[in-house]
Amino acid sequence: MKIAVMSCIHGNYEALNAVLSDIDEQQADKIFCLGDLVGYGPQPHAVVEMIRSLDIPTCAGCWDEDIVEGLNSCECSYPSVLAEKRGKLAHEWTNAQIPLETREYLAELPHSLREYNMCFVHGSPHSNHEYLLPTMDAFSALERVFSAGADVLFCGHTHVPYVRTLDAGNMQVRVSGPSIEGDKDLSFTAPLKRIVNVGSVGEPRHGRPNATYVIYDVDAQQVTLREVEYDYQATCAAIIEKGLPPIFAWRLARGLEYAERADDPTHVCER
Repeated sequence: MKIAVMSCIHGNYEALNAVLSDIDEQQADKIFCLGDLVGYGPQPHAVVEMIRSLDIPTCAGCWDEDIVEGLNSCECSYPSVLAEKRGKLAHEWTNAQIPLETREYLAELPHSLREYNMCFVHGSPHSNHEYLLPTMDAFSALERVFSAGADVLFCGHTHVPYVRTLDAGNMQVRVSGPSIEGDKDLSFTAPLKRIVNVGSVGEPRHGRPNATYVIYDVDAQQVTLREVEYDYQATCAAIIEKGLPPIFAWRLARGLEYAERADDPTHVCER
């Protein structure tokens, strides 16, 4: 059995169409989506309608929550005042494009999905706004997978794909508290676990404009990262035409994330 897992479409209908065509070519048996259907991109309603029409199991992303609950619901910080202003503008524009039926659909999206020994979340099992970065210490990363009750944890949110294997081995935990006399050392064997970040369909940040998603062979336990070319220039043109901040088109064309300082679009965020 092969499944396709995608995330962070961000209102980019051109990219979604290209990825869906590639998924068909890969002959995936099932598709999962990890949220952030809207935000930044120029076709939020069309993206949601496509996902709904194909009945793709989808969990909520932080941008999906923003549209339902208001911008302050997202704990993601902006790197600069200018970036925050642009984010608010994008939220206001997207909010105005979303009809009631679409808003109700976004409100009903679950935090997580499960299939066999796999769990699917947008950010992490704890929060849609938490970034599971590849540099997270191994113990914390393992805790996130354990808390999901899964062997393979699929996530998005960072827009940068990676596969992290947490090898089986012995772990020791020191427990202390008022009900425990002294510190108590506990040891246990941790089985092999995986975190798979599927990247982003609609706003990639891995240094290229190509959309990314993952094909996972359940039987072989094999992860294949797919990178799909599409007409990103059409999306960039639509961003400008719709009156969204031009920086969104600039960064989409380069596949990078920026912490804009003043009006300098060449500054690359190093956070």
